[in-house]
Amino acid sequence: MSILGNLIWLIFGGLITAIEYFISSIFLMITIIGIPFGLQTLKLGLLALWPFSQRVVPSPSNGGCLNTVMNIIWILFGGIWIAATHLIFGLLLAITIIGIPFARQHFKLAGLALTPFGYEVV
Repeated sequence: MSILGNLIWLIFGGLITAIEYFISSIFLMITIIGIPFGLQTLKLGLLALWPFSQRVVPSPSNGGCLNTVMNIIWILFGGIWIAATHLIFGLLLAITIIGIPFARQHFKLAGLALTPFGYEVV
């Protein structure tokens, strides 16, 4: 069932957001400073391709202050736009009964797009 959900997910906004993540990941990895941000967007892009049957959990290695600083920088320079994309798709899909599971996935990814540091995909 999760394979079917993932295939339908690609049609209802998953492919667009994954492409958005992969493009931003390429641009971020051009510089040395942007490599940690590029790795996070790459991880989020893979999650945006196949979100069903995957969970997001806090990472066991607590980065502490560094995670907070990286999340603040991420919000200011890119996270807000990707989260807005997820929110728009989530609101559009929440209108219909069939789209509610996909809207929930977009809302989950919107929260993760704002603060990706300190979480792992399982």
